[in-house]
Amino acid sequence: MANIESVLQENRVFPPSEEFVKKATISGMAAYEALAKEAEQDFEGFWGRLAREHILWHKPFSQVLNESNHPFYKWFEDGQLNASYNCLDRHLKTQPKKVAIIFEADDGSVTKITYEQLYHRVCQFANGLKKLGIKKGDRVLIYLPMAIEAVIAMQACARIGAIHSVVFGGFSAKSVQERIVDAGAVAVITADGQMRSGKEIPLKPAVDEAFAMGGCDAVKHVVLYKRTGSPIHVHAPRDVWWDDVVRDEPDVCEPEWVSAEHPLFILYTSGSTGKPKGVQHSTGGYVLHSILTMKWTFDIKPTDVFWCTADVGWVTGHTYISYGPLACGATEVMFEGVPTYPDAGRFWHMIQEHKVSIFYTAPTAIRSLIKLGADLPKKYNLSSLRLLGTVGEPINPEAWMWYHRVVGNERCPIVDTWWQTETGAHMITPLPGVVPTKPGSCTLPLPGIMAAVVDETGGDVEKGKGGFLVIKRPWPSMIRTIWGDPERFKNSYYPAELGGKYYLAGDGANRDLDGYFWIVGRIDDVLNVSGHRLGTMEIESALVANPLVAEAAVVGKPHDIKGEAVVAFVVLKGARPAGDAAKEVAKTLRDWVGQEIGPIAKPDEIRFGENLPKTRSGKIMRRLLRSIAKGEEIKQDVSTLENPHILDQLKEAVK
Repeated sequence: MANIESVLQENRVFPPSEEFVKKATISGMAAYEALAKEAEQDFEGFWGRLAREHILWHKPFSQVLNESNHPFYKWFEDGQLNASYNCLDRHLKTQPKKVAIIFEADDGSVTKITYEQLYHRVCQFANGLKKLGIKKGDRVLIYLPMAIEAVIAMQACARIGAIHSVVFGGFSAKSVQERIVDAGAVAVITADGQMRSGKEIPLKPAVDEAFAMGGCDAVKHVVLYKRTGSPIHVHAPRDVWWDDVVRDEPDVCEPEWVSAEHPLFILYTSGSTGKPKGVQHSTGGYVLHSILTMKWTFDIKPTDVFWCTADVGWVTGHTYISYGPLACGATEVMFEGVPTYPDAGRFWHMIQEHKVSIFYTAPTAIRSLIKLGADLPKKYNLSSLRLLGTVGEPINPEAWMWYHRVVGNERCPIVDTWWQTETGAHMITPLPGVVPTKPGSCTLPLPGIMAAVVDETGGDVEKGKGGFLVIKRPWPSMIRTIWGDPERFKNSYYPAELGGKYYLAGDGANRDLDGYFWIVGRIDDVLNVSGHRLGTMEIESALVANPLVAEAAVVGKPHDIKGEAVVAFVVLKGARPAGDAAKEVAKTLRDWVGQEIGPIAKPDEIRFGENLPKTRSGKIMRRLLRSIAKGEEIKQDVSTLENPHILDQLKEAVK
């Protein structure tokens, strides 16, 4: 592989304030370096110490790491624990009346639940699941709206040793059916529907449709949570209402003690072949890393109000809603709706009302909020904020600067976190009391995370050059396997081409001269233009830095001479242009990219849309954009798209 060329020039640096450093859990660079050095000198001793300090073990472990069956690593294997016990029971004596979750529904109504109340509700539901015959090792599919019940369902499964597999509530019946079949689920927990932007989106009908597709015979029970009250088909005796499941059940349930390596959950993520991969996570290592990153990255304090805006259907919602904050005894906000309903001030209003101190959201959400009202946050009191975070994709520097200036009022550190479904928790991220940040860089690896940038043979590349992002040593919260497909796991993440020894993240990256990591997009989002390898994220960043542009996505398409042509899909801050006006704006943007990066990066085509094709969680569907750019017929499932109508707009090229 030729080096991925880094064309993004970003020299601004923002050190943490002295006041923040003073109070931070990891305070100052010397403290960070001491931890990193401990990990380098005694890798197993480092992780063993942290596991003993931060987890409540039912039976202590005697071996930290078993590497004998590479790459199927085992962590703390003979130790026994329970994830739910570590999230709930541990707080019953110290802070039973503390609010665990502040839930705000789509319509603005607010429900608060304390640790004691959450514990009893989880225990009741766990007892109800046991009454239905669900036992340790059984797989349970969860297809619920954003609600306290989603956390209760996940925690109850963990409590009895059942393995949950959460499916995002915006996914289609086909996605539900595929996951039921692949996981061999014995039960489904769902709701009649969910509320979004004042409208109901049905859930139970999608489950019925999934069953009609066949292959779901292992499912014995469907538990129904009544969210909207809309009429649905109840197929007795298979379908049972949540309220009936918990009725008369005791509100105490002894946890099932499991090995640290017992699977906690399976979470499906998209694969390059199109068939979803069931990423399997363990219990002990995952819970440990969830706790550590809450304390290290988010610097969580007892007085904080933490808000991760992700859906529980994604790994971010697992680690930073359902497990991490609760294991740390935090108060967290959970939100059913969208940032634009009833207006674009919803997030800022919620931060003001709930006095949120730590706010964690996606660059996609940030960019759409800039478009809808760049000055809007100034109308709200956001003084409770002390730390901001981003997740899901690299953040372009201009969006980072807006987040810093307008939302954080230039006083909140921003933690730009790099991690994946497969890694379980943060891997490379600024520590807010340690690292001077650079807009667009995820900066330095956490202590104990051995990240590197390598070439196609697995050799380290020099600083300032790009290549493949790898992790050289295992870590506790890592993916254990792909459910039912260990060979695919090995081939995907430990490919023979790199010698099979390092975890291949699938992201291109480079390290600057300060050792900071810059993610330049997925390896398959790296364009080869006239022999130059350019990261799509860098061209996107240049486009979004133009004052006319709200959002941009860049893909490649085959080109006879250059190898690949650059195709840009652009959403403007103003109306979508047509005719000569479109040509004029396209020329302006092409020249702008040429000026920002160089003529090699100029888009060959620019296509304007009112929006980009996104899933309901806000993720841009780049594979769809590649098909459009190539002029291919779209054969992918578009049922999870929030805005299918814009596909026709994006087919019109402006050259």
